[in-house]
This record gives sequence, structure tokens and C-alpha cells, in this order.
Amino acid sequence: VQLQAYGGGLAQPGESLRLSCDASESIDRMTARDWYRQAPGKQRELVARITRGGANYAAAVQGRFTISRDSGKNTLYLQMDSLKPEDTAVYYCSMYRWRVGTYWGQGTQVTVSS
Repeated sequence: VQLQAYGGGLAQPGESLRLSCDASESIDRMTARDWYRQAPGKQRELVARITRGGANYAAAVQGRFTISRDSGKNTLYLQMDSLKPEDTAVYYCSMYRWRVGTYWGQGTQVTVSS
């Protein structure tokens, strides 16, 4: 499965960005669909996950970010509102399929700065 993430860029604090991740195969086949991020000098961290059971978020983004998917387009989204400078990172989409493995897309840079 190939994943293509895009939509990053430069935003001011308080603004919004929407990330997209196009998959080459049906995302409905995936067990979990995730967004991770990695800030400079820090470990990659899970930001949001969507499964059949629903969505879960890291505490740092709860209430500001929304993960969603469009099965018809095989696309995963991350709507990021009320952005903060500490949200600056490279964002990665990832999808896990049970008994198969984990797929990663290339990162997209998000910079939040005034």
C-alpha cells in the first residue's frame, strides 16, 4: 500500500490546516488509520487514530484536531484547528492491517509561527 500525505504548510497560531493522505488501496481494509508527528529532536508520537470503534486523540490535540476518512476516495484526513506553535512537526500518515503490517507515507511539514 502506498500512502501520499499532503496539505502541510505554514500557519499562524490559531489558524487551521487540513492534512490529507491518499492510499493506493481501500482504507476500509485497514485495521487502524493513524496520523503521527515528529518534532525536531523528539520522538515520533501518535496524534490521532481512527478504527471501526471510533477515533482517539493524543491529549495535546484533543478538541482541536479531527481525524476522518473518505472510503470512496481512499483518503484519510486530519483537520487541525486552533493551531499552536508546539504543533510544529513533520506529520505522517500510517495504516495498519492486521496480520499484514504497517504502512507509512512520507511526511508533510507543518509549521506554526507568527
